[in-house]
This record gives sequence, structure tokens and C-alpha cells, in this order.
Amino acid sequence: MAGEPAKYVTESIKEKALSLGFDLVGIARSRRLLEYENIFTEWRLAGMNGNMNYLQKNTDARFDPSILLPGTRTVIVTGLNYYTDIIQEQNDVPLISRYAFGNDYHFIIKNKLNELLLYIKSIFPDARGKAFCDSSAILEKAWAVEAGLGWQGKNSLVINESFGSFFFIGILLLDIDLDYDEPFHEDKCGSCSLCIDHCPVRAINKNRTVDARKCISSLTIEKKEPLIREEVQKFNRRVFGCDICQEVCPWNKNIKSHNHPELYISDVLRKMKKNEWLTLDRQKYEKLFRHTPVARVRFEIFKKNIETVLSNPA
Repeated sequence: MAGEPAKYVTESIKEKALSLGFDLVGIARSRRLLEYENIFTEWRLAGMNGNMNYLQKNTDARFDPSILLPGTRTVIVTGLNYYTDIIQEQNDVPLISRYAFGNDYHFIIKNKLNELLLYIKSIFPDARGKAFCDSSAILEKAWAVEAGLGWQGKNSLVINESFGSFFFIGILLLDIDLDYDEPFHEDKCGSCSLCIDHCPVRAINKNRTVDARKCISSLTIEKKEPLIREEVQKFNRRVFGCDICQEVCPWNKNIKSHNHPELYISDVLRKMKKNEWLTLDRQKYEKLFRHTPVARVRFEIFKKNIETVLSNPA
């Protein structure tokens, strides 16, 4: 399919994606991302994947979508804004990253992508597709750049001119051709290095990668054992994830808050006081976090991390 028909159908698919609640959508031609292989290999061999041993598996699939869906010709990339000004109210409590306030984004985005796939199948009944969201061997940030959504910032996150970097990326692979967007070629970070300079644990490398062995987000989520006092000295009370490198980014200065109710912080979490965190029990943990990304951390470890962070909040 080429020319005007392809453009018309592609626009209708994009409109459908936006109607499903996505804030951004771009479409890239599938290919092997050769230019990312050496950077990823060097990063992994240096041990910078930390506790994320799964990143040592299926390495070929990270660069070649056709391994994940044989016959892949198209990569649809979506963005879902999760930025919000409505955050935790107390200034002496453990901090949760904005992206983990509401329901688990993995399910939200994959459900929307599968709805989009059903729409595409109504146009192309024989089309095959597969949806991904932060749960498989695919370079989501690289594909976001390929699809024209933005550029990869110095903190490794994709930055969009309108939405900044506070957005989730979703991927839909298809075995059909569509009309493709131009990759984003500019680097609009310029000489700015605020994200690197403000990272309290110096986890951001100068080649747009992050050392997971140091990263607050990685340590508070991926570490299988409780945090120790020496690790949390520069965590600034963060107990799940970290937004520091995004909060200082000039591209995030004037972005709009999202309007996705399923991502809103609950009133209980927003108002929780220090003593309530310290007395958090399994029942309340389940009630608060069962359907959120925080559930990735087992209660026993999460509870211990709270106590460790609050005993050394600097």
C-alpha cells in the first residue's frame, strides 16, 4: 500500500490511537537498529545493568523487531502522559515516583494497544500484531525516536517538545505497511547538563545511558534485598523510583498535567503522614499498592526500605 490510500489509512489509525487516550503516536518502518548494538553491549558488559539480569537475554530481539513478531514491517509507537502536579502533601514522608501513583501502566497501555490492533484488523483482517509496554526485549526509547516522538535526552529518556519526558511508551508491531513518520534527528538538549549535574548518586553517564548499579530508581525497584543505610544517604526520601533528573529538565518546566483518572494519586496516599508510613502493615500495603507498579516490590522489602530511608532522610 502506498501513496494517498496509505496516508489516509495511517491518519485514521493515528486518530483512533488518540481517541483511545494516547497523547502521542508515531509510526516507523521496521528495521534492525544496528547503531544501538555496540552501546548496549558495552553498557551490559560493564555490568551497568545491575540486578536486571534479564537484560542479558534475548539481546538480538532488542534490536530486531522481526524476532518478536516474524514479518514485522511497521512499528507504531504511542506516548501516554503521566505528569501531575498533584503529589504527596507531606514533606517528611517516603516519596513515590509520579509514574507509580495510579494503576499499573503496563496493563493500561497494553489494553489500549490491543484495542488499537482490533481497529486495525477491522481494516486489514489478515494483519498480525503484537503489543509491548516495558515488558519485553524491545528498545522502546529508540523506536520512539524512530517514530518522530522526540529525541533521547542526556538522562536516556525520550523528550517530546510538548509533553517533555513524563510519558509512558507503548509499542505495537504490525506485519503490514503504513505511511511512515520521519525519525527525530535533532538533539535539543544542547549544552544543558542539568540532569547529569543534579543526579545525587552520579548515575547518568555522558553517552545517554544510566548506571543501574547507582540509580535510585533501579535500586529502589530492582534490588531483591532491602536497601542499606549507606545506599540511601543521597536518596532524598525516595523509596520507589526517582524523578529528580526529570524535575530539573527545562523541557519539563511548563508541561501540562495528564487527564487520565486511572493514573491519579489516591487521597489516602497523597495525605499519608510519616507515622502512617512507619506503621504500614501488609493489609494497608495491599489496599494502597496492589494495582500499582509499587507492587513489584515485596511488602517485607518495601517496609524495610521505608524504615531505612526515614532513618536517614537526607
